[in-house]
Amino acid sequence: MSTTTSRDLPEDGHLDATLALLREGYRFVGRRAARLGSRAFNTRLLLRPAVALTGHEGARLFYDESRVHRAGAAPGALQRTIFGVGGVQGLDGTEHRHRKAMLMSLMTEPELARLAALNAEEWERAADRWQRQSQVVLLDGASELLCRAICRWAGVPLDESEVPHRTRLLVDMVEGAASPGPRYLRAYRARAEADRWAADLVSSVRRHEQPPRAAEGKTVSGAPPTAEDAATPRPDALRVIAWHRDLRGNLLPEEIAAVELLNILRPTVAVARWVVYLAVALHTHADARGHLASGDWRPLDFIEETRRLYPFFPLAAGRTTATFDWHGYRIPGGQRILLDLYGTNRDPDRWPHPHRFDPSRFRDREVTPFEFVPHGGGDYLDGHRCAGEPATLALLETALEYLSTRLTYDVPPQDLRIPLDRIPSGPNSGFILTNLRRT
Repeated sequence: MSTTTSRDLPEDGHLDATLALLREGYRFVGRRAARLGSRAFNTRLLLRPAVALTGHEGARLFYDESRVHRAGAAPGALQRTIFGVGGVQGLDGTEHRHRKAMLMSLMTEPELARLAALNAEEWERAADRWQRQSQVVLLDGASELLCRAICRWAGVPLDESEVPHRTRLLVDMVEGAASPGPRYLRAYRARAEADRWAADLVSSVRRHEQPPRAAEGKTVSGAPPTAEDAATPRPDALRVIAWHRDLRGNLLPEEIAAVELLNILRPTVAVARWVVYLAVALHTHADARGHLASGDWRPLDFIEETRRLYPFFPLAAGRTTATFDWHGYRIPGGQRILLDLYGTNRDPDRWPHPHRFDPSRFRDREVTPFEFVPHGGGDYLDGHRCAGEPATLALLETALEYLSTRLTYDVPPQDLRIPLDRIPSGPNSGFILTNLRRT
């Protein structure tokens, strides 16, 4: 007769914790983990059992594809708003790696440099507009300039008259995804309209254009490009996605190709929230500009510390493949499993003085993909780490340069509180700038 020493995880004590999650937001997992004295515990959300994890060991488990899959993990409410149905976030195994390789093939050094150049052009144009305004709400302004930049880079046609509306669609999909009530309805409607728009773009490419050679060859599948590939003009993201073929050699259905196109556009516009956090960090740390100017703080370290400390998305969701033991605990199979991104980035085992803003902590430290998870953790190609993270860094380097050196502005009295019960969060005012001028 076999015996086992594994035990069940601690229980958080709620019959259903959905309302507590909505009420506590980013602090939901961390508070319970501290109270229970455990980095993992059982809870119930939407009347279904779930396992919550926090910290780097929890992240390592969460991104172990032999134990945790993504298919069917995201709540339907999020699939109908922020994620879409059929996208790379919900795939596993070889199918996931094949789709992810297509997206990662867009993140080459030349393409990232092209995106950074387009982004800088849009910052210049935005600065021209903003100088003529009495005030600028940075969250709104950065969202629009990023929408312009990513659509140009992705080959998405966008008339100037369309910019406010398309930006609003992409913003609303994120703003209301985790909020009950009117904000969720706006997100749902925005998703439906954005899906139609993106599907029409894919359909138009397929009707009126021939597949570019690179979209049929090794570069799009993720394999290293040949010399012949390098000499071929690189198709833009819209065309790479429109002509991508699955493992069976079929083009993606238009509605799924639309989801993947929006997986390029939507997260890029959401980077506006990081832009605002850069401005908050520059404003609230009076010596920040001096540290950056002297080289005490490197720009990339400043960006990474901002991404570590300020709240973006709180949780990632997966589903266990089978029952297994982990650190003496029994983890049931077929159960939703949640990783606390916000808390893992503040894990005191990995980040001394975790609530202190200190970019120098990145200077002489090799960060593992399981302790720093603002875009999720793990590996880019083989795992579920966000394909757009390299692009995010390129966009934020330009933003920091403009906010810290290329522009001067005043920050009038305003509500800069960042509520942790609102997902996604950000300063209540959106960060208002006045008297904006070029340096």
